[in-house]
Amino acid sequence: MKPLKIAIIGFGKIAEDQHVPAIEGSGRFEIAGSSSRQGNGPAPNFTDWRELLDTVPGIEAVAITTPPAPRHDIAAECIARGLHLLLEKPPCATLGEVEDLRRMAAAKGVTLFTSWHAQHNAGVAAAAKLLVGQRIRSMRITWHEDVHKWHPGQQWVFEPGGFGVFDPGINAFSVATAILPAPMFVKEGMLSMPANAQTPIAAELSFTSPAADGPLSASLDWRKTDGEEWTIEIETGDGARMKLVEGGARLILDGDEVPGSKAGEYPDLYATFARLIDERQSLVDAEPLRIVADAMLVSRRETVEPVTV
Repeated sequence: MKPLKIAIIGFGKIAEDQHVPAIEGSGRFEIAGSSSRQGNGPAPNFTDWRELLDTVPGIEAVAITTPPAPRHDIAAECIARGLHLLLEKPPCATLGEVEDLRRMAAAKGVTLFTSWHAQHNAGVAAAAKLLVGQRIRSMRITWHEDVHKWHPGQQWVFEPGGFGVFDPGINAFSVATAILPAPMFVKEGMLSMPANAQTPIAAELSFTSPAADGPLSASLDWRKTDGEEWTIEIETGDGARMKLVEGGARLILDGDEVPGSKAGEYPDLYATFARLIDERQSLVDAEPLRIVADAMLVSRRETVEPVTV
C-alpha cells in the first residue's frame, strides 16, 4: 500500500521525540514536510504552515502539534482543503472548537482524530477490559512532575488557554475516562494559582460517577522536582486492587503485573490513525477536555508563590 503523505504543523519536542519516529516506523505514512516558527522540522520545512500546504504537492494528512490556542484555525483550514487530521492533545483550547471541527470533518468526509496518546499506553486497554461491568470502590489519580523539566522556557502554559497543570493532568483524565465503566464528573476542587499566572500549577479534585460507590480523587502538581509520579490506583467493589503506573505503561493487578500491548504509545496512535483513514471514520473524544473545563468551573482557587519557567 502506498504510504500517505503527512505534514507536521508545529515542530517542538513532542514532534521530534515521538511523532517523527512513529511516522517513519509506521510503514503507512511518509513525512512530506513540516512547519514551525523556527523552520527546523523535517524538510522541506517552513515558518508559515500555509506556505507548507500551498507549496508541497500531494499532502493527504496533517499532524498538528502546536500549542492548543491556534489549533482550531489551522485545523479548520486543513479540513477545508480535504486533509485527514490528527490533533495532538489537548485537541483545541475549548470544547466549542472541538465540536466545530467535528462538524466540519463530517461534512467534508475526512478523518478527524483527537489523539490522546496516554490512552495508547500498554496497560490501558487491559485495565479497561478488566473494569467492564465493575463497581468502583475508590480511585486515586496522582500526576506529579516538574514543569521546569517538561516545559522549560514555555511561559505560554501559564497564559489563558495554556492549561497549566492540566496540560499533563489531562493525560490522566484521558486514561481514567478510557478505563472507567461510566462517565466521571467533577464534584469540587482546589486550584493553586501562581500569583503571576492565569492557569494553575497544582489541583486537588474530587469526582462522582454512576459506577462508583466510594471516593474518586485526583492530585495534580507541577512542583515535584525529584522525578515523576503518574499513577492511577483503583479498588473495585469485589476487592481487586489495580494500579496503572508510568502513565499507564504498566498495569499491576493485586500485586502482579498484567501483560499489555507492546506497540508503544505513538506507534499505536499512528496505526489507529491509518485504520481510521482506511475506514473513512473519525474518532473525536472530548471527555478529557470536558473534565478540565468542568474543574475550572466548579473549583475554588488559592494564590501561591509566583512561577517562572
